[in-house]
Amino acid sequence: MHATTVAVDLAKSVFQIAVADEHWRVVETQRLTRSQFERWFLNREVGLVVMEACGSAHHWARWLNSLGIEVRLLPAQYVRAYVRRNKTDATDAAALLEAVRASDLRPVRVKSVEQQALQGLHRIRSLWMGTRTSRINALRGFCREFGLTIPQGARTGLEVLGRVLADPNTGVPGLIRDSAKLLLEEVRLLEARIAQVERELANAAKHSPACTLLLSVPGIGLLTATAMVAATSGDVTHFQDARHFASWFGLTPREFSSGGSRHLGRISKKGDRYLRMLLTHGARSVLRAATVAVEKGKVLSGVRHWALAVQARSNHNKATCALANKLARICYATLRDHETFDEKAALERKTRRQSFAMPA
Repeated sequence: MHATTVAVDLAKSVFQIAVADEHWRVVETQRLTRSQFERWFLNREVGLVVMEACGSAHHWARWLNSLGIEVRLLPAQYVRAYVRRNKTDATDAAALLEAVRASDLRPVRVKSVEQQALQGLHRIRSLWMGTRTSRINALRGFCREFGLTIPQGARTGLEVLGRVLADPNTGVPGLIRDSAKLLLEEVRLLEARIAQVERELANAAKHSPACTLLLSVPGIGLLTATAMVAATSGDVTHFQDARHFASWFGLTPREFSSGGSRHLGRISKKGDRYLRMLLTHGARSVLRAATVAVEKGKVLSGVRHWALAVQARSNHNKATCALANKLARICYATLRDHETFDEKAALERKTRRQSFAMPA
């Protein structure tokens, strides 16, 4: 049997498929197990497979690509608009067939095994960082109940906690002291594991030309560079422009416009939350370093001077978001042009443009 398009609604062990002919009419529906799903594609001639970009979708996309079948992964939040009446696996599969016909719905790029492994390292580190923070906060709370105040900062706080728990003359009761020491040892173990993950990320960055390009951008460190490469594979050709790339992180303002009136609101906060957080923290570090440099009497230019000017006429948080937006656009330019970021060279290129040339 020849099928033009097959829509697949993925699940852990049950796969709902809808087969459409060349006129987009559904000619067959099947509810298959995992083994039946694998055999089904081995016995059919399929032109296109459509799936939601959800869990395990990239694995199945790579497997179908190995069979010579084209795969399109559609964003799940956009497919939802095409679901009619009740939500079932069958209606989800039919909605995929409707959504793939929309020419303005951009598919998600299939990630490689290396990209997903790199993303997995970042997720593991985030989980351990969250666990570490919760353990430190718990120890702070225990000590506060016994009249002991632990200073702010994880590094300083852990040093003080270690001394408090080691001294038998402090106010920590003996009943909880041994268990608190075990909790402190758990924090130390988590720090060693986090350091190991960061060493693995650093090793991956050394072998990635895209990471080397991104590290030349101010405010972009090891975590941001590797996370961005894991999300994009270092290729940004599928983005329309730099603004589209920044909007992918949710760093562009939401728009509420009608007729002749146009209103731009706060940033949309759509897209990859983790990367947006990294870019925002990077922007904060650039602003902080620029402020310290000005206090020392140094002259700033380029991105740092621009960020301080924005902060002077608005506030710190708005300047942070604006700088994070600009950093995302700079990252797009470095990956697009395959050149490291050089503020002086960029300024010289701008002055040489014909649009900036002064008439004789």
